[in-house]
Amino acid sequence: MAKATKAKVDDYRSLDNEALTQKIGDEEMRLKKTKFSHAVNPIENPLAIKAQRRAIARLKTEQRKRELGF
Repeated sequence: MAKATKAKVDDYRSLDNEALTQKIGDEEMRLKKTKFSHAVNPIENPLAIKAQRRAIARLKTEQRKRELGF
């Protein structure tokens, strides 16, 4: 699992600031849709919500690192 996470982080680092902000917005919208869908009709894999939250956290972490200059 660590290798898959490493690949995702490398993908996020390759994005420019605008693309990173756009990706965060897209992922947050997808999470809202998934949560709503789950509330109306239980989704097949509820752990997908957890994975989406973590992906958003990774994106926001990369964005914050850039703001701080790391």
